Amino acid sequence: MKLLGLDSSGLVASVAVVSDGDLLGEYTVNYKKTHSQTLLPMLHEVAGMIELDLATIDGIAIAGGPGSFTGLRIGSATAKGLGLALDKPVVSVPTVDALAYNLVGHRDMVCPLMDARRNQTYTGLYRFDGNEMGVVREQCAVGIDEIVEDINAHGEAVVFLGDGVPVFRAYLEEHLNVPHSFAPAHLNKQRAGAVAALGLRYMAEGRVETADAHKPEYLRLSQAERERNEQQKAAAEGEKS
Repeated sequence: MKLLGLDSSGLVASVAVVSDGDLLGEYTVNYKKTHSQTLLPMLHEVAGMIELDLATIDGIAIAGGPGSFTGLRIGSATAKGLGLALDKPVVSVPTVDALAYNLVGHRDMVCPLMDARRNQTYTGLYRFDGNEMGVVREQCAVGIDEIVEDINAHGEAVVFLGDGVPVFRAYLEEHLNVPHSFAPAHLNKQRAGAVAALGLRYMAEGRVETADAHKPEYLRLSQAERERNEQQKAAAEGEKS
């Protein structure tokens, strides 16, 4: 079983190919470029380096959200386009699950933190029993105070990773009542290798969809939608007064 993995859900753009138990190739960039500029050239580069005929893959694993609205749309459009062109299924892997899977086998509870702005985070809680991942709290969009309260309630050691760590680190240090640590640089951001590896497990369980049916999971409204709702609410209140 061979899967192409794509992740453009956050600051990182990443492409990988996993075949059964082997990571054949991975290209990950965390730099100031838009994913629309990087994702397809990265795929072309990886495919060339490992002499991959895309027709031989069994499916496309995509970080399906939450994350950056623009990044998710770019990743989704890329996965859908490839899936339709190659007639391959899509495996939508929850972004936070895939991020946690970077630390597969870790002894502590794992808490990914993605910066969702407005003091909120895309997060979740996970435990590993060997290579098996258990979901303690499903991925969600909450205030940093809420997830910290949940972690303290569990009362066990936790390790953090994700682009939200530098944003929330001071708050974590001040409010956590449990032992905690932070993932090292090579494991603390999105990686398409983790998306593809977890995607293989999901595919074996039959958790696939057609390319045409795939759509991102945003978890919350976009900034434009929130601002429009606030304007409509203000206008409605103005009419009442």
